Amino acid sequence: MSITQITAQGNDGAGNEYLAFTLGSEEYGIDILKVQEIRGYEAVTRIANAPEFIKGVINLRGIIIPVVDMRIKFNLGTPTYDQFTVVIILNIAGRVMGMVVDSVSDVTTLTPDQVKPAPDMGSAFSTDYLIGLGTVDERMLILVDIDRLMSSSEMGLIDQKLAA
Repeated sequence: MSITQITAQGNDGAGNEYLAFTLGSEEYGIDILKVQEIRGYEAVTRIANAPEFIKGVINLRGIIIPVVDMRIKFNLGTPTYDQFTVVIILNIAGRVMGMVVDSVSDVTTLTPDQVKPAPDMGSAFSTDYLIGLGTVDERMLILVDIDRLMSSSEMGLIDQKLAA
C-alpha cells in the first residue's frame, strides 16, 4: 500500500489524519504527514553496538536508513515478524527513517474534540511522546508525537540541533 493510496481515502478538511498501526494488542496513531511510504518487512543489516530497539539499516533506493522496532522500544514483548509486519518510512526533520510495527490498519481523521489528553502512566510509558488518546466509536488510538519520539536524545537518530 503506498502513501498515495492511503491519503486518497479522503479528507473532508476537518481534523487531523492519523495512520493507525498496531503493536501487540494496542492501536496507535501517528500524523499521516510524517509518513513517506509503507513497506513490507524485510531483513535489516545489524549495526554493532546499536541499542537493541534499532534493528539495523536498510537500503531504500540508494539511501541507507535506520530502522527502529517500536515493539522493542516500547517494551511490548518479543516481536514476531510475519506477513502483516510492516516498516513505516518516516520523514522527520529532513531525516528518513523506518519503524517496524505489527500491522497498519487505516487512516483515521480525528477532530479536536475526539482527542483527549493522555493520562499519566507512570514510568511504564513516558507521556512526553503522546499527543493524547483519539476515540472513534468504540475504538481508541494512542496518538504518538512521532517527531518528538524520533528526535529524542534517547533515540539518538536526529542531531538535536537539526530537530530544534
